[in-house]
Amino acid sequence: MSNQDSARYVSRLTRDTLALILAGGRGSRLQQLTLWRAKPAVPFGGKFRIIDFPLSNCVNSGIRRVGILTQYKAHSLIQHIQRGWGFMRGELGEFVELLPAQQRMETSWYVGTADAIYQNIDIIRTRNPEFVLILAGDHIYKMDYGTMLAAHVEAEADITVGCMEVPLEQAHAFGVMAVDENHRILEFAEKPANPTPMSGSADKALASMGIYIFRTEVLIEELLRDADTPESGRDFGGDIIPHAINSHRVTAFPFREDPSGRPAYWRDVGTVDAFWEANLELIGVSPELNLYDRDWPIWTYQDQVPSAKFVFDDDGRRGSAVDSMVAGGCIVSGSAVRHSLLFSNVNVHSFSEVEDSVIFPRVDIGRRCVIRKAIIDKGCIIPPDTTIGVNAADDAARFHISAGGVVLVTPEMLGQRLHYVR
Repeated sequence: MSNQDSARYVSRLTRDTLALILAGGRGSRLQQLTLWRAKPAVPFGGKFRIIDFPLSNCVNSGIRRVGILTQYKAHSLIQHIQRGWGFMRGELGEFVELLPAQQRMETSWYVGTADAIYQNIDIIRTRNPEFVLILAGDHIYKMDYGTMLAAHVEAEADITVGCMEVPLEQAHAFGVMAVDENHRILEFAEKPANPTPMSGSADKALASMGIYIFRTEVLIEELLRDADTPESGRDFGGDIIPHAINSHRVTAFPFREDPSGRPAYWRDVGTVDAFWEANLELIGVSPELNLYDRDWPIWTYQDQVPSAKFVFDDDGRRGSAVDSMVAGGCIVSGSAVRHSLLFSNVNVHSFSEVEDSVIFPRVDIGRRCVIRKAIIDKGCIIPPDTTIGVNAADDAARFHISAGGVVLVTPEMLGQRLHYVR
């Protein structure tokens, strides 16, 4: 098959695909970062939200029929989608559609990933796609779903599960599978206490990424069967996939490289430490996740703000940023920013030091502050002469300290009770 024919083949497959993004989770391991927002709405990378990554993957892959299933504290997520993702052409059958939990078919809210899709089964039938692509809305990665769709069809699969190799000691947090030489899944265990290593490796396991492609009729069949099973947990990894491998052709799609040919990058930024680390990885010289890739842009909504500004050039009062990413609207006034990531509209006043930190939008850092190894949530006003990340005992009395020593600061911890959804 020529490259042109291959592209046309993938294009037909993506046009016949409906993507459903599960974006209703709180993400409680992120602690107070999800006090007022769902995990997919958490800012990431200086100007994005986590949800922008699976959405951008869809658009860049040619999948332009997308439903986003929301539930927990979804206002800021909904607002972001409405502002930044309204460019689809409805007259061409394109859409990014919000599907909030509405108790459409049950008396309960969504009680599991499979239940969330089941409660929207009438919408799937109305759209009548050939394939349904189910995605998590809270992971950071770049992936061409067209390649996975092509592999799904060529394998004549009923279900395809996106997977990647993970260290065996981390595999207990994932769905772990065993496959044959044709990538057909033979066994699947959701978050096993003692994960089985993959064939040919003693220290790695083949783990699910929470990405599933279904033939639509198979998805509906499995959802209806699962809904009639009282003991089911209504979960894809825990219930649907383990049952389906015995009755359908279920294959694995190994995610090995991103659309530009770089080694696969996939992060579940589900803990404070993982979130902090993934953000600061971006400021490296050649980070694994390339946000400057013009061929695979990450789309988002962003405020219209002026360029970042650095003012004062006096000894002891010099506005500077080194080994850092600084978004638009920021003013670094006579202060030093090192190895840090500043989102938009951050003000750092004179004689302050910010190091190894992630500073969310609209944070105001007063004079003579010292902030190290911290995450400062949106809207915080840091009073002058505040130290964060310097004295662990003082920090523990006021803020949250992660297992890795990252200090998380929110407005509420500072006595600034911003009771609005952000």
